[in-house]
Amino acid sequence: MTEFNEKQLEILQVAEQLFAEEGFDGTSVRDIAKKANVNIAMISYYFGSKEKMLEALVLNRIADMRLQLESLYNETLPPFEKVDKLIELYISRINKNRCIYQILHFEFSTKKRELNFDAFTEMKQQNFETFQNIINEGQKAGAFQQNINVALLPPIIMGTYFQFHMNKPLYLKILNIKTEEEYNNYIATTLTQHIQKTIKALLVYAN
Repeated sequence: MTEFNEKQLEILQVAEQLFAEEGFDGTSVRDIAKKANVNIAMISYYFGSKEKMLEALVLNRIADMRLQLESLYNETLPPFEKVDKLIELYISRINKNRCIYQILHFEFSTKKRELNFDAFTEMKQQNFETFQNIINEGQKAGAFQQNINVALLPPIIMGTYFQFHMNKPLYLKILNIKTEEEYNNYIATTLTQHIQKTIKALLVYAN
């Protein structure tokens, strides 16, 4: 796993903010350098290009997720409580980093440029294996049924969140949500609880 120094992390944080506000194409290396208070040569030295910076940003985010997943897996908790915490972790991480997910979705769908996400895919696979281990643990304890397609559980979690977020104006209206704070609180409570119930129903429902 790549280790980033403090200055690299500062630059990546600025890049993420600008990518979220201006879009990937709307952000230049010069913009990032100016806001991060560094020169362009330093960014070039650390990352090489804006594309490499995006790759580094994604790797940093997914590596942090891996550490949190492994920490959860090693906790001594009842199976259903561990799954609840697993879903809370997924939703909080996605909501916090949604701008990066949106950029990645755009890049994957348009293929406007060549981005090397082999390491990203490998780390996501490692994260999935930890996810799978948590489900297997519950199966061995007799809490979950055996016939579970674990590979389809993360898409249910993430798909529900993104369906909600991509239709944000609609849900603000029908749920009478007035502020960004209320919106994020709804995601952290009601939406998360709904996903938890959905996943746990799948874990116990025998086909």
